[in-house]
Amino acid sequence: MINMDEIEKLRQENEELKKIIDEKSDLISISAHQLRTSLSAIKWTLRMFMDKDLGEMTKEQEEFINKAFNSNQDMIKLVNNLLLINKTADTAVSFNFKDVDLVELVNHTLLEFADEAKKKYTEIKFHKSEESIIISCDKQMMHIVFQNLTENAIKYSHEKGTININIEKSHDGKNVEISIKDDGIGIEDKDKTNIFNKLFRANNAIEKDHDGSGLGLFTTKNIVERHGGKIWFESEAGKGTTFYVSLPIL
Repeated sequence: MINMDEIEKLRQENEELKKIIDEKSDLISISAHQLRTSLSAIKWTLRMFMDKDLGEMTKEQEEFINKAFNSNQDMIKLVNNLLLINKTADTAVSFNFKDVDLVELVNHTLLEFADEAKKKYTEIKFHKSEESIIISCDKQMMHIVFQNLTENAIKYSHEKGTININIEKSHDGKNVEISIKDDGIGIEDKDKTNIFNKLFRANNAIEKDHDGSGLGLFTTKNIVERHGGKIWFESEAGKGTTFYVSLPIL
């Protein structure tokens, strides 16, 4: 027999739990937005020094300002990742799905990293389809997916390395697969099961770059799965990594 009192008790407990989760989510969002505002103000002040709007600097001063600017950039990325995780973890939040040309989106993302790749003498080869491939996605969120994967490929590659990016449709034409392959440090076997976990960073990744947050791949996986897609990888320590993203085509 159904106990109506027990059902009502469970309903009330569920409502209380939902209220606590909502309050926690709001607190994270408000705090992160306030942090980002302050960090952005610092960024533009530092940029004024770097552009010499406030006068000439010595070489030593320039080095310190550049270090401060880069650290500030890392903090802004961290705050943005916190906001993204807060959003993607909330299943009640609706993504803004629109028809998007995937080839154009990936190409635009790669252009953003042209200077960063050039500094490392890294060549990016984009093997793209001649035809448009239209997917339904939240353009901003999907842009973040390819930003994270491209940035990691460059960051964990060796100097004078090569990154190959390929887009092709599945045999049945229902999905599109994007692969991003680098010839960098790779992922050790012991780390492979944790690579998409929140805050996880492999030891060889920390040695290569101390400032990572361990949130990028966690966020990327959440976004891809919210689009009905899949993400996976193949890797061998010291011999590079290939990340694959599969998404449904319209």
